[in-house]
Amino acid sequence: MKISVDQTRCCGSGMCVLTDPDLFDQSDDDGTVVLLEEHPDAAHEASAKEAAGLCPAGAITIS
Repeated sequence: MKISVDQTRCCGSGMCVLTDPDLFDQSDDDGTVVLLEEHPDAAHEASAKEAAGLCPAGAITIS
């Protein structure tokens, strides 16, 4: 699994951080998503998919 984020699409809602703070953080400057782990282990796959689904801007892509 690979996680990609598009910071230009991010609206800073923070749903990703609330869903899995081990994978996502928010920038101190503008609140946009910061990806902490591009290739999560199996324990975080479900929450990564959930975060992508919850993102109102569609800024998170799972492949």
